[in-house]
Amino acid sequence: MAILAAFMVPHPPMIVPNVGRGSEKQIEATTEAYKAVAAEIASLAPDTIIISSPHATMYYDYFHISPGKEATGNFGRFRAREVSFTETYDEELVKEIESLAKKEGLSAGTKGEREPELDHGTMVPLYFIREVFKGGKIIRVGLSGLSYDEHYRLGQLIHKATDNLNRRAVYVASGDLSHKLQKYGPYGFVKEGPEYDAKLMEVCEKGNLKELLDFDEDFCDTAAECGHRSFIIMAGALDGYTYSAKKYSHEDVTGVGYGICSFYPVFDKDGDENENAGSSGQNVPDRSSEYLSADPYVALARKTVNSYIKDGVIPSVPENLPKEMTTNKAGAFVSIHEHGNLRGCIGTILPTTGCIAEEIIQNAVSASTRDPRFDPITEDELPDLDISVDVLMPPEEIDSKEQLDVKKYGVIVTKGFRRGLLLPDLEGVDTVEDQIAIAKMKAGIGSDERVKLQRFEVIRHH
Repeated sequence: MAILAAFMVPHPPMIVPNVGRGSEKQIEATTEAYKAVAAEIASLAPDTIIISSPHATMYYDYFHISPGKEATGNFGRFRAREVSFTETYDEELVKEIESLAKKEGLSAGTKGEREPELDHGTMVPLYFIREVFKGGKIIRVGLSGLSYDEHYRLGQLIHKATDNLNRRAVYVASGDLSHKLQKYGPYGFVKEGPEYDAKLMEVCEKGNLKELLDFDEDFCDTAAECGHRSFIIMAGALDGYTYSAKKYSHEDVTGVGYGICSFYPVFDKDGDENENAGSSGQNVPDRSSEYLSADPYVALARKTVNSYIKDGVIPSVPENLPKEMTTNKAGAFVSIHEHGNLRGCIGTILPTTGCIAEEIIQNAVSASTRDPRFDPITEDELPDLDISVDVLMPPEEIDSKEQLDVKKYGVIVTKGFRRGLLLPDLEGVDTVEDQIAIAKMKAGIGSDERVKLQRFEVIRHH
């Protein structure tokens, strides 16, 4: 297994609160999408995070890959020196990429480093990732003035190098979209700006990444895009995979376009990537396949539901899961939807088994067959099910409902031995009052009864 997933992300320094100092609230949708991406990367627990950045060392006729054992960086140039990083490079993988480039005649390697410190195009993604995932080495790749085709070739070599070393890698393509989207923005407005953003987001949302090579370079220059070549390297790194694509957000309120998307390879039943299915995201198996999701939490829940509904068998914990799934303990909820409607949801507030993986297996069985609100799921429904997994952080007691936020926190209400829970960020639950009322109703607690309140955060996998 090589590239586990790839993510297209922006790099506005203002999104870091110490830099933005309140201005980051303008782009809250981007912030929330970034947090979701970081949580997904944490769930994948990659060996290596490969980041291509327009602000790393760049040459006209050469791709620079940062050399050495480690690098440091901070946001000092943005008045936030206290936000700093020390990152270890994957020297073995760098060497393999450099060797393949030399063998195949691609102008790429570690020579000519001019800026050894981490750039903000690298640090903004790392800011969110390192909040939830401390593991994994990194590789930092610069862009060049070479053709789009050469950028794609570099991505292909990165893919091949991860294969050769059996690295579990995540690719992060850092880059903003057009810088000329609003008259009030720092770079003004041109009509090509919003045209570029719309076209780029459509290509990425549909998963037709090879179409990035068809963009006219003069059009891209006029739009003042920042990340197109970074995205093309990512496209090359996904070459040969069938992958699912998802758009998380797109904002242009500052006059600069910020887009976030993910791309998850679909693996066959032996865990190998499908090298011959093309990379358009088409011909994806129906949703009953546990291999559709590269997220191991969701894949395990789906595998459990399939096995129990089809054969009445509860699977054992598979091998090769991320370490945190087999060593950490936590409460977890498994939610099942069919055609957008809830079909089952069962979970545990605190851990009741030996590890998160066992918790998911136990609750997937219960959600699919023992939710008292629904009949058990039948085999013919399996292709139409959407499954998500929420891993609960430890709950904390709060003094009042003012400390709740329906988007960020779930709530637990307790009255004596009665206790009810509601997950955060649920469709149709828009106020804290609604959240508390529903949790009370689930626990059989009267609407005017006083309760003890607790809140908790979740990492949502879907």
